[in-house]
Amino acid sequence: MSYRKSFKLICGFAGGSATLVLAAAVADSRGYFGEWRGRWSRLSVLDAAQPAWTPAGVTPVQTGHSWDFNWDKRDPSALTNGKKRESVTEDPSSEQDNGKSKATRNILLIRHSQYNLSGSSDKERILTPLGREQAELTGLRLAALGLKYDVLVHSSMARATETAHILSKHLPDVELQSCDLLREGAPIEPVPPVTHWKPDAVQYHEDGARIEAAFRRYIHRANPKQKEDSYEIIVCHANVIRYFVCRALQFPPEGWLRMGLNNGSITWLTIRPSGRVALRTLGDAGFMPPDKLTRT
Repeated sequence: MSYRKSFKLICGFAGGSATLVLAAAVADSRGYFGEWRGRWSRLSVLDAAQPAWTPAGVTPVQTGHSWDFNWDKRDPSALTNGKKRESVTEDPSSEQDNGKSKATRNILLIRHSQYNLSGSSDKERILTPLGREQAELTGLRLAALGLKYDVLVHSSMARATETAHILSKHLPDVELQSCDLLREGAPIEPVPPVTHWKPDAVQYHEDGARIEAAFRRYIHRANPKQKEDSYEIIVCHANVIRYFVCRALQFPPEGWLRMGLNNGSITWLTIRPSGRVALRTLGDAGFMPPDKLTRT
């Protein structure tokens, strides 16, 4: 037998042996790793779905364990500290006695209409003619929804106040209230940062505390004494609304600047007695003609 034929024969045996060893290893692995194969596959999908980075100070979301039902500190089970509440009426099944309510709060957040950007002070930053048209269209939309509104609260800034008064013409039976907490500001430093808007750190410090206070005042589940679903209108500003949405949905609040809102648009939050929150609409302005849409 020649040297070349001998070499091919040896390689053939070696290759065949390697194939047999590999096949045996695969067969053996089915018994040892087979039960884990599906699990590793699922874990790979979950890992791939995680964000590539996490903002400083924010804990990564863990699947199935991220929602805090006591986010507004009004969860009845938390208020009792684990102790049985004493009944104050003869009816032990009373929802009020148990600290619970079946009422749902609906909060309609309205961004003010277009205003005069060249004004040097808040008093001069009033609505433009187009802005007044936008407010009329929003008022017509709110009235057409046919909801029983409980209150119309507005920021005390000129553009929000004027917008609210125009809306009020279409909702004459709804009480008007003004609130300084709802004024525009810088709620929290956005992530990722932007180059065209960089407030001083002190502005985030001051405005952030005020806007967070507004969130805690207005965005929460219904009081146990509330028996019927409520519909409340809040006229304020884009930064405030976007921050409210992030906080209510328990999204990282640093992401508020990633959303855009048209002037006069409607953002609708629903808060259930259980503490669940749903975003029904975000910046809805579909009731306006395209030539009336602005974001300034």
